[in-house]
Amino acid sequence: MPTITYTDATGAARSVEATVGDSVMETAVRNGVPGIVAECGGSLSCATCHVFVDADDFASLPAMEEMEDEMLWGAAVDRQDTSRLCCQIKVTDGMDLHVTTPETQV
Repeated sequence: MPTITYTDATGAARSVEATVGDSVMETAVRNGVPGIVAECGGSLSCATCHVFVDADDFASLPAMEEMEDEMLWGAAVDRQDTSRLCCQIKVTDGMDLHVTTPETQV
């Protein structure tokens, strides 16, 4: 079963089992993970599901598309080299992904 570990800005971590095909954002919302606002519900129009992907996991993800890249420039917390919008990361079979939420999304 795929697992996503969400760490908040204070360092508290929570691992949840995910469903293949769902997004990392959907998994967070469904499991009440704090730090993922997801105002637009995954329609790529708000940047409130910004996460920092663990550097060891980042290279294994598909490259971001242009719209996600543009949206990250409007995130509440400055983007970093491993920034992604978790609504755009699909859970895959065997995934063991680690992400950190910024201190705020709005």
